[in-house]
Amino acid sequence: MAAAAPRVIVTRPAREATHWVAQLGAHGIQAVALPLIAIGPCTDTAMQEALDAARSNVGNYRALMFVSGNAVVHFFEKKRPVALDVHALAATKTRAWAPGPGTARALEQAGVPRSAIDGPAPDAPQFDSEALWQQVAPQVQPGDRVLIVRGRSATPEGAHESLQGNGREWLAQQIEARGGQVEFVVAYQRGAPRFTAQEVALAQQAARDGSVWLLSSSEAVAHLAEALPVQHWGAAHALATHPRIAEAARAAGFGTVRECRPALEDVVASIESTA
Repeated sequence: MAAAAPRVIVTRPAREATHWVAQLGAHGIQAVALPLIAIGPCTDTAMQEALDAARSNVGNYRALMFVSGNAVVHFFEKKRPVALDVHALAATKTRAWAPGPGTARALEQAGVPRSAIDGPAPDAPQFDSEALWQQVAPQVQPGDRVLIVRGRSATPEGAHESLQGNGREWLAQQIEARGGQVEFVVAYQRGAPRFTAQEVALAQQAARDGSVWLLSSSEAVAHLAEALPVQHWGAAHALATHPRIAEAARAAGFGTVRECRPALEDVVASIESTA
């Protein structure tokens, strides 16, 4: 009889973590959510005004690139101007760019037609800005405007450079190299979670009991290290969904670090292989 797969600690933001816990559970894998990034609306007045202006003028852009599912949720969540109606979005021929399947799923849930969404090929080695650009580069012509919808860090001085941040800056450079114009708008705010005593106990136990930490953000790894500054991670197991996240996990002291694509089937296969 095969050994049971280890418990998985899902560290994505709460909305995404809930989805992943359910999906892993459907494959017979015990999973628990421990979000390492807290998501909330952006509170900066100037940024809110810029966001509202962008919402009212989506037809002026060749494409809207959403860095994450949370970018989608917070871009579409308020009372929508007429121009932001998803049917109008399709009519303007403005494309919606998604760096991964989670973002694409959020766009569809918001009502954006699947035919208006572009993303990496399903078999891409990674789901990131580089893989997205391989699919959308031919769309960009000189003078085209592209809006990148992103979050901002609530960490003092923006201390943690995220993988998303690296990717969007790289993507902006590629667009500009083709003569396009790039604008950024902030739709939400990221911050460190405030752990309850129960969550601290869960993290401490999971650091030594063979649980697999599913890590999808280098910023999340930094938040974990800050939340438990004296915790030893040498006995902890991490599954990182990008090489740069794996580097962050090793730097934090995780004893075992494996890598896989951030696709459900790849994550399941990797977890089951450790049983």
